[in-house]
Amino acid sequence: MADEAHISGIAGRYALAVFELALEEKSADTVARDFEALKTMILQSADLARFVRAPIFSRAEQAKGMAAILDKMAAAPLTKHFVLLLASKRRLFVLLDAIRDFEALLSRQHGEIDAEVASARPLSNAETAELKLALKSKLGREPRLSARVDPMLLGGLVVKVGSRMIDSSLRAKLNGVRAAMRGG
Repeated sequence: MADEAHISGIAGRYALAVFELALEEKSADTVARDFEALKTMILQSADLARFVRAPIFSRAEQAKGMAAILDKMAAAPLTKHFVLLLASKRRLFVLLDAIRDFEALLSRQHGEIDAEVASARPLSNAETAELKLALKSKLGREPRLSARVDPMLLGGLVVKVGSRMIDSSLRAKLNGVRAAMRGG
């Protein structure tokens, strides 16, 4: 499976461990919600991102800071234990990668597959639903879409699922016409 290539290294090992514990405790969805909230906080705060990644902070400082954040967000015990373990092992810098890997494992568990969609303009709810339906029939799994707007596309879509890319953008079609007119 293409996703398995991403679940490796230090972050992958930690993600797999917390994922297996979460399944045992039947708390995978709760941990996933905590991780989503943590990820959002880190991505929205340059100071928090620096705190998580910078080696200048001691284990104790990182543990104290993360404990305060986790307490404030009322994180599940497993989430708190996991993040504080990373801090104590001086591995907090892998937190975002571990969260990404945990999300991929959970998606696979739920029979979902991640798909990135780039479009020239925001997709309507009806277009998103139609795209999900088309991807599900083609892939046989429920797609989790992450959409972004790329004005360079002019029109159409670029869909990336694992290592496969489906490019139906106007820009790609124009490039194809240009190449055909040049004779190559």
